[in-house]
Amino acid sequence: MPQRTLQRRLKTLVEKGRLAQEGKGRAARYRLPAEAEKREETAAGQAGSREEKPEETVIPLSTESAKIRGYLQKPSAARKAAGYNREFLDGYRPNVSFYLSAKERAHLAEVGKTTTGAEAAGTYAKQILNRLLIDLSWNSSRLEGNTYSLLDTRRLIEFGEEAEGGNRVEAQMIINHKDAIGFLVGAAEEIGFNRYTILNLHGILAQNLLQDKTAAGRLRHIAVGIEKSAFHPLEVPQMIEECFNQILATAAAIKDPFEQSFFAMVQLPYLQPFDDVNKRVSRLAANIPFIKGNLSPLSFTGVPRSTYTDAMLGVYELNKVDLLKDVFIWAYERSAERYIAVRQSLGEPDPFRLRHRAALRQVVGEVVRGRMDRKAAVAHIASWAEENIPQDDRERFRETAETEVLSLHEGNFARYEIRPSEFEAWRAVWADSATAN
Repeated sequence: MPQRTLQRRLKTLVEKGRLAQEGKGRAARYRLPAEAEKREETAAGQAGSREEKPEETVIPLSTESAKIRGYLQKPSAARKAAGYNREFLDGYRPNVSFYLSAKERAHLAEVGKTTTGAEAAGTYAKQILNRLLIDLSWNSSRLEGNTYSLLDTRRLIEFGEEAEGGNRVEAQMIINHKDAIGFLVGAAEEIGFNRYTILNLHGILAQNLLQDKTAAGRLRHIAVGIEKSAFHPLEVPQMIEECFNQILATAAAIKDPFEQSFFAMVQLPYLQPFDDVNKRVSRLAANIPFIKGNLSPLSFTGVPRSTYTDAMLGVYELNKVDLLKDVFIWAYERSAERYIAVRQSLGEPDPFRLRHRAALRQVVGEVVRGRMDRKAAVAHIASWAEENIPQDDRERFRETAETEVLSLHEGNFARYEIRPSEFEAWRAVWADSATAN
């Protein structure tokens, strides 16, 4: 086979998802998608019960971060006991105090920007949702010690298949992540740092995982401890409620999305406002400003569990954010790079169709369910657009909707929430009108 023909066929197979390409030019290698996933999983650090060794840590650390890790090498009994320090929260002033420097915020803004522009909140996250569900569910669960592999997670999320011999609790943890991410993306216009969002986020993430079933989505009324830590969280329910409300009010007032995200990662788990699942809530809540602002999301790809654990202990016991900041910046850079590649593989969507996707779904569905012929369909689309679409978009909407109707076939009608029986009945009428014309 001529080399050009082979290259063209390989490119086609990659575009169809039947092969995965690694590298470019002479260094390009092609693998079956499943094999590529296994290699990706290995590169990211396969989830398992083992602890990562210090030498496996790949995140570059600042001098201060290295000191924090050095301190935490001592047994917890040898470290200084620490209680909840209210001043750590009270001393933070939104848009005056900053955990991230101006240079760091500018860097992250450059790294995280997308081509989505001024689209509705959640547009970018919806474009990469299938990949985000798997990445964030797996990595966030992995950081909790979940032993599901990336491939097992994918099968569970896409097909509902639990890993053979797997732990039912681990499967529930991943499914809860999937549902929680879906909640954030689906309600992108309404979510924020408010009680509705954070309490419901916890309720979804904690479903079927807490001993007290009523504790899901409810602030903590009991004392809790942190394993292998010298930190003792706040115990008074009234104080927990007060600090929780203060954290939400402070976070909501922060204008920079990256500072806002990182503030949530620091202060929510430090308070331990829930019986359990606090860090999971903070990791998903950290994505709220990114989802709303159409920035690249944070999926914690490749973050070593031991480094993340030490970063949180640094906050709990020392009120120092340096190590967690190193993790946050490194992880965001990795995540953004990943989703640029994912987004490029999906192609560039039509912003107009994205903006009017719900309207197109409705009007095309009405044409089919109403068994309209060509003449009736054109009239109905024009009338519907007149009543429901802004004047500046009306003509293009009519053209787009008519194109969508003309493009319907047995392989794409389900996206308009049309049943097979409805499609078959409409297609017969449509074919007769075409013959008559």
